[in-house]
Amino acid sequence: MEDKKYFLDIVINKEKLSNGEDVYVSQCPSLGVVSQGATIEEAMGMIKESVELYLEEMPEIFEELDDTRKNLPTFSIIEVKKNGKTSSIIR
Repeated sequence: MEDKKYFLDIVINKEKLSNGEDVYVSQCPSLGVVSQGATIEEAMGMIKESVELYLEEMPEIFEELDDTRKNLPTFSIIEVKKNGKTSSIIR
C-alpha cells in the first residue's frame, strides 16, 4: 500500500531576536505548529520535523488534513509604488 501524501501551508517570517540577531520563524497555520531556524533552510527543516512530531502524537489529525488541502491559502506578492496610483501582482 502506497503512503498517502499530504500538503500543508508553511509561512516563514524573518524576525529579530532581542539581541539583534536575525531568526526565521516558520509556522504551519493549519496545524498551529511553530518553529524557527537561523536560516530559511534550517527553519524549513525544523518546521517539517515539528509537524511530523505533532502528527505522530495526534494521528487523528490526518483525517482533517484532506479538508485542509481544499482550503490552502493562495499567496502572491504585490508591487505597490510610492505614489499609490499603480500596483501589479507578481507571480
